[in-house]
Amino acid sequence: MARHQSQLRVLMYSHDTFGLGHLRRTRAIAHALVEQHKGLTVLIICGSSVAGAFDFKARVDFVKIPSVIKLHNGEYKSLTDLIDLGETLNMRRAIIESTAISFQPDVFIVDKEPRGLRRELDSTLPILQDQGCHIVLGLREVLDEPEVVCAEWQRNAAMTWVREYFDSIWIYGSKDFWNPLEGLELPETVTSRVKYTGFLARTIPKANHSLPRKLPNNYILVTAGGGGDGGDLMRQVLAAKEHDKANRFPFVLVLGPFMPLREKAEIRHRANRIQDMHVLDFDNRIETLMQKATAVVSMGGYNTFCELLSFDKRSLIVPRKTPRREQLIRAQRAAAFGLLDLIDPDDAKDPWQMAGAISALPSRKPPSRSRYRVDLNGLQAIGKMVGKLGRNDRRVPPQSASVSAR
Repeated sequence: MARHQSQLRVLMYSHDTFGLGHLRRTRAIAHALVEQHKGLTVLIICGSSVAGAFDFKARVDFVKIPSVIKLHNGEYKSLTDLIDLGETLNMRRAIIESTAISFQPDVFIVDKEPRGLRRELDSTLPILQDQGCHIVLGLREVLDEPEVVCAEWQRNAAMTWVREYFDSIWIYGSKDFWNPLEGLELPETVTSRVKYTGFLARTIPKANHSLPRKLPNNYILVTAGGGGDGGDLMRQVLAAKEHDKANRFPFVLVLGPFMPLREKAEIRHRANRIQDMHVLDFDNRIETLMQKATAVVSMGGYNTFCELLSFDKRSLIVPRKTPRREQLIRAQRAAAFGLLDLIDPDDAKDPWQMAGAISALPSRKPPSRSRYRVDLNGLQAIGKMVGKLGRNDRRVPPQSASVSAR
């Protein structure tokens, strides 16, 4: 029998190979669950090297697995050159499996990758299924172009594993915004498990957090998430500010923890020569900075997009096109609905075009005045679904063909 709703154990998996997106989304869901259900406990299996920089609520904890780095060519390497990638992956698999066995979760939420990084969940999924755990695949609303997603799922035999082991598929967005599974030939047994939750609303952290003393009023916030590939955006903003002497708005640039040190030094040196340009390395409560900003310039990752909608911020998105087109697709859809402004990253290289796009920001309509009604009830929807699972008996595994190799 499943535990009582107030005693539920939720295990979450976030592979976190690049940036902050997976960790921040997983953390937001975990915090919402413990807020909505007294006594519920969440344990996050996390590969982010900066997980310790974030605060976690009571009854939310994380198990850190060895970090790996995703290179721009799509390959992976260990965080340290002294340990072979194969050794790192073996350690990750062992920790994940032993954690699942010891924790005995009622619900297991897997972020994005059905089989995990390099199939590191393959041994854990059957164990949790045998324990009667309800296994969920959580997907952001945009993954990539449909043909790219189809090729990846086919290469990894992901559909077979989803059919066999996953009881639910939660899409953190709205059906009329984008279908991340478009193009996949989903059997009815799988489509019946799909649920659109709505976007994940964000709030200002309750912990006391004030802006750094020297930050000005009415600033434009520039953020590139984790910052690993955010150098171009920062340089484009700097070039636009140098070009447009009439722009009197101050800027606050948040570089991100994964921006290479050489790029940080270069950007700081250049920013120091421009009036009203303020640079921060990292802020683990970016929500506060965004809420106080007049407007935002960003690359438009999932978490940033949810924050822009939650705080009703005028924004300019400069999405990356490689190695994934996720940000571009999201920005194009949102711009078509009138939620934000979009400039192609190739056009953003032109200081004149970038300056014009930035100068138009303060006078554009906020997202709330768009014709598109955004569903920001995702966290509440997830909480209700998890609560219902606590009232169910031990679940029956999905009926499907067995996976041939584990």
